[in-house]
Amino acid sequence: MLEHNEEIRQLAEEFENCQKILLALGDENRQHLMLEMLRMGQCTGVRVGEITEKSNLSRPAVSHHIRILKDAGILKMRREGTKNYYFFDVDMEAVNRLIGMLEHTKRIMELLPDRSGGEV
Repeated sequence: MLEHNEEIRQLAEEFENCQKILLALGDENRQHLMLEMLRMGQCTGVRVGEITEKSNLSRPAVSHHIRILKDAGILKMRREGTKNYYFFDVDMEAVNRLIGMLEHTKRIMELLPDRSGGEV
């Protein structure tokens, strides 16, 4: 039982470390912006104005969502003079942390007894 409690404590810590990315990915507007950025296929990055053109959001709203994605570690920014280009983090540290937490959750859940009572 002590080992089980340690697993749960560790998982709770992993959840805390993933809060920003979970919040960022949980918003429908940010999901849309990410998909549009992927569809643009600009590996070198895109500007807020380009993203705004592909959405039904105002430029300030897009900037707000981009900031949240950046703070969550999903996007990075490169500055060229006065222009900012946003691109997906190739290191994907935040995404890898999320995947690790989800895999850990799955391992713990697989150890739990079936409580469905035979229902599917």
